[in-house]
Amino acid sequence: MNRHALEKLKSWKNHPFRKPLLLMGARQVGKTWLMQEFGRKHFKSVAYIRFDNSERARRSFSTDFDIPRLLETISIEGKCTVEPQNTLIILDEIQECPAALTSLKYFCEEAREYAIIAAGSLLGVADHVGTGFPVGKVDRLNLYPMSYCEFLEATGEERLATLLQKRDWSMIAHFEDLYIRHLRTYLYVGGMPGVVQIYASLRNYEEVRQAQLNLLRDYREDFSKHAPSESQPKMNMVLDSIPEQLAKENKRFVYNEVYAGARRKPLEIPLRWLQDAGLIHPVPRIKKPALPMSTYWESGISKVYFLDVGLLSAASGLEAGTLLDDNEIFGEFKGALAEQFVQQELRTTCELSPCYWASEKKTPKQRLISSARSKETSSPLRSKAEKAYVPAAYWSTASASSRATPSAHPCTPTQKALSPSSRRCIRTLTARSRNYPCTPSLSYLPS
Repeated sequence: MNRHALEKLKSWKNHPFRKPLLLMGARQVGKTWLMQEFGRKHFKSVAYIRFDNSERARRSFSTDFDIPRLLETISIEGKCTVEPQNTLIILDEIQECPAALTSLKYFCEEAREYAIIAAGSLLGVADHVGTGFPVGKVDRLNLYPMSYCEFLEATGEERLATLLQKRDWSMIAHFEDLYIRHLRTYLYVGGMPGVVQIYASLRNYEEVRQAQLNLLRDYREDFSKHAPSESQPKMNMVLDSIPEQLAKENKRFVYNEVYAGARRKPLEIPLRWLQDAGLIHPVPRIKKPALPMSTYWESGISKVYFLDVGLLSAASGLEAGTLLDDNEIFGEFKGALAEQFVQQELRTTCELSPCYWASEKKTPKQRLISSARSKETSSPLRSKAEKAYVPAAYWSTASASSRATPSAHPCTPTQKALSPSSRRCIRTLTARSRNYPCTPSLSYLPS
């Protein structure tokens, strides 16, 4: 299995002003595997400490923040000699030891030559923000479920994934039927690494579905450990309502569809807890597609999506048999899976946080708008049940010198260049690089 985040970790390792890294992400998105695989490939040794099963480690970090003493503890617990630049220190399940989270500040200030990655439950880490949290002393990396390209690589379709990454439009159009078939499978399986591994090994949809349902149950048990007891019933009802609300193509998340008589205020805390746990992704609505987008957000109005498209299909009760029908998988949910997929790819592949605009007319017009805030870029994308497209004329960037136009943008093929069948496609935004300059480009994923 390959995760593209490994390249981001390599960049972090080689950065001259590297800080301890806090790897953020929901449970079971592959944080532990990613840290260990990165250490195995790029360091001579790895000192791995897991705080949820080591009382001795928790006690040692809670004593004081003397760096030499902590390094000795790490060497003993991690069963290796810790050497600057040569050893990766992994502090896993760090939410179980708030003092270890605080210690990252002192490692940053006094021992930055040591490579340290800390990870834990998003919800647990959020509990400690403001109480010894190392503000400004850590780098961050968000990890999401596996993208469509990563799914292709994990299931033995590396060549198809390579064509997408190279943006070889003619070859992509030639193998359109394969991309469609694998995309339908991805909409069912999703990108949770453990689930993908089961599918890649067994090719058994019943096993896949059981693993997804187990994950959903585990998530509910996990947030029940942290969330206030009075909010837990509402959190469960919010999760239960999301598939139904997406299937109705609502222009917003409707509070009174969670339960009869529900209002925004009582659901704010449950929604915040679910968002902090990484289980949902609210996408805010904007009054108009203009920059900076944050100034046009409509307060309290958003659409709410799942962490993963496969978990959405599991929560919706999608049967594996629908994969055999060319249209049913899209028709049954009227675009819910397509919307979920597009916004998930924007986050996973492009590191963008989308928002959306919707017309209030009887015939709803909705567009996902992705905004790379640090680059002042907006890119409207219209999502439908069977296709989504990015109008080339909508590209805009803050810099006039780098402005993308339909005629000048090197990665915007014309409709004439595509076969009639390949016009039915999802164009998923990908960013060439997080480094400047950042001009959006297009990758074609057949729907």
